[in-house]
Amino acid sequence: MSATFRSLRHRPYRLWASGAVVSNVGTWMQRVAQDWLVLTQLTDESGTAVGITTGLQFGPILLLAPVTGAVADRWPKKRVLLVTQSAMALLGLGLGLLVVTGAAQLWHVYVFAVLLGCATAFDGPARQTFVHELVPREDLSNAVGLNSASFNSARLVGPGLAGLLIGWVGTGPLFLINALSFAGPILALWRIRPLARAPRPARGRGGMGEALRHLRHRPDVVAILAVVAVVGTVGMNFQLTTALMARVEFDRGPGEYGLLGSIIAIGSLSGALLAARRERPRMRLVFGAAAAFGVVTTVAALMPSYALFAVLLVPVGLCSLTLMTSANATIQLSTDPAIRSRVMALYMGLFQGGTVVGGPLVGWMGSAFGPRWSLLVGSLPAVAVAVAAALFLLRRGGERLHYQLRGTPHLQVLPAERTDSAAA
Repeated sequence: MSATFRSLRHRPYRLWASGAVVSNVGTWMQRVAQDWLVLTQLTDESGTAVGITTGLQFGPILLLAPVTGAVADRWPKKRVLLVTQSAMALLGLGLGLLVVTGAAQLWHVYVFAVLLGCATAFDGPARQTFVHELVPREDLSNAVGLNSASFNSARLVGPGLAGLLIGWVGTGPLFLINALSFAGPILALWRIRPLARAPRPARGRGGMGEALRHLRHRPDVVAILAVVAVVGTVGMNFQLTTALMARVEFDRGPGEYGLLGSIIAIGSLSGALLAARRERPRMRLVFGAAAAFGVVTTVAALMPSYALFAVLLVPVGLCSLTLMTSANATIQLSTDPAIRSRVMALYMGLFQGGTVVGGPLVGWMGSAFGPRWSLLVGSLPAVAVAVAAALFLLRRGGERLHYQLRGTPHLQVLPAERTDSAAA
C-alpha cells in the first residue's frame, strides 16, 4: 500500500474513514445551504446575518472548551462520538423540516446554529484524538493527514452538488440529506474495536487548569495556538467570504457559489495528501503556511474577475490545509496523552470558536466596505501573526536559527545549546 494511505491498513481506522467521508459530504452540503438560505431567502443579502450565523455555530466550541476536552479525556471517545453524531443528525432533520415546510425564520437558523455548535464542541476533541485509538503512533501523522483528505474530498463534492441541488429543489432537502448522511459514521462506530485506549486522568484531576499549567512550559505549543487563533478567527471564514464574493462582487448564483467551495477543496485536498506523506510535521511549516496563506489570500482579494478569483482559491486552500494539518499533528504528537483532548479542545476553540467574533466582523466588513475587505481583514493579520509567533519562539522558547548552505538550503529552528552555568 502507498505510504500516503498506510493508515488504511488498520481496520478500525478504515471503518471510521469510510463512514466519515459520507457524513462529510452531507456536512458541506448543509453549510452551503445554510449560508445561501440566510443570504438570499431570510435576509436581503446580509453578510452580517451570515456572519452572525457562523459565529453562533462556532462560538460554543470556544466557550465549552474547558468542559468538552475534559469529557473527551475522561469518557470513552467512541461513546461520546455516538452521542454527538446522533445529535447532529437530529438537528439537521429538525431544521430541514422547518425549511421544507416554509416555516423557517432567521431566528430558527440562529437557534439551530447554537445547538449544532454545542454538539460540535463535544464532538471535535473526541473525534480529533480518537485517531490515537485507531492507528499505532508511527502512523498518527498519516492518519491526521488522511482525515483532512477525507474532509476535503467531501468538500470537493459537497459544495458543488449543493449549488446544483439548491437550484433544482431549494435549500430544505439538503438539510435532510445531511441528517441521513450521519448513518455512515454511526454504523462505523458500532463496528469499531479500538486498537488501544488513551489513559484517563487521575482522580481529582481532568480540568482545563491542568492543561493550561502544562502549556506554561510549552512555548512551542503556545506559539502554534496563537497562529491558529488569529488565522481561524479572521482568515478562514470561507463560506461567508466566497458567498459575498460570488453573490455581491461578481453577481453570480448558487451554482457558481458552490463551485468556489469545490475549487478551494482542490487545493485543500492536495495539501492533505502531501501532509499524509510526511513522517512528522515541522514547526516551521506552521509559520510558513500561515504567512503564505496571508499572501495568496491578499492576491485573491484583488482579482478583477470571477474566473481569476476562483483560480487563486486553489493555493488558498493548499496553504490553509497545510497550516491546519501541520498544527494539528504537531500538537497531538507532542502532548501528554492524559491531557491531549483538553489541549485539542483549546486548539479547536481558538481555531474554530474564534469565529464567534470573526464571523460577524468579517461579515460586517464585507457589507460596509465591500466583499474584498472580508478577505483582506483576515489575510494581513495572518502574515503578521506568523512572523510574531516565530520571533516569540526564538526569544522565549530557547530556540536558535540554523541555515544550511550545502545540499538543499532551508531554514531550521533548533533547540539552543545551553551553557554549563545554565545547565547547572
